[in-house]
Amino acid sequence: MAWGIGLAWMLPFVGVAMVAFRPLSQTSFGWWNLSPFTVTVDNLIAAWNNPGCPLSLGLRDSFLVALPATIIPMFVGALAGYGFARFQTRTRDYVFLSVVLLMAVPQMMVAVPVYNLMIALHLVSSLWSLILLHSAWGIPWILLFMRNFFRSLPPEIEEAARVDGASDFKIFFRIVLPMSLPAMAAVVVFQFMWVWNDFFFAQVLIQNANWYLSTQCVPRLVGQYVRPFDLLSAAAILTMSVPVALYIILQRFYIRGLIGWTIKG
Repeated sequence: MAWGIGLAWMLPFVGVAMVAFRPLSQTSFGWWNLSPFTVTVDNLIAAWNNPGCPLSLGLRDSFLVALPATIIPMFVGALAGYGFARFQTRTRDYVFLSVVLLMAVPQMMVAVPVYNLMIALHLVSSLWSLILLHSAWGIPWILLFMRNFFRSLPPEIEEAARVDGASDFKIFFRIVLPMSLPAMAAVVVFQFMWVWNDFFFAQVLIQNANWYLSTQCVPRLVGQYVRPFDLLSAAAILTMSVPVALYIILQRFYIRGLIGWTIKG
């Protein structure tokens, strides 16, 4: 059953790959036609160097946004999550509840206020607008995720370090943070994928063609009268290859971060 579901999920990807790595003349009547079968990277090169919206620049801009928009909320959310997990205040639970409730706000509801704010800050068509937005958008769920992870860690080690005179910041950076690497890896995968795959906010805030992200470049390969499915498939393969590669690299730590320390080795 699981193998059947997995194959069903893989079928669209196989179809996109078959169109991306074969000449359009061989797939125009269906990618499942395997005769003739010629493998080529011409479609990838054409999408990479497309004159209208080169995917090479789109991938560059996506990296410039996704990397800081992953690192910044990861550390801020981890530090805040540790505070919510270990320190008791009278307003802690109310603040935490507010953060969780605000996570339910959809993107479309805040699009206009965010756009007006970026106009006031003179950041429209600047990659900084997306970096700041995705960092702020990612902190709440990272805070929730890391707070739950920190609460599962035994506090005895931290108490022993505190008895030895270690400060709270030293305990966090020297003891807690190294123990949290699997959870941090899960955060990196989730946040990077969400930022990398974002199209809505990129379309709202980036209006300069010189700073289009990869998700904006892919649909712009379509002409008014022509839909080059070979270029679209190649661009989709190039765009999705980055988060897939990241997941493969961090897969081991990602799984451990999601289900805890039950998996050894």
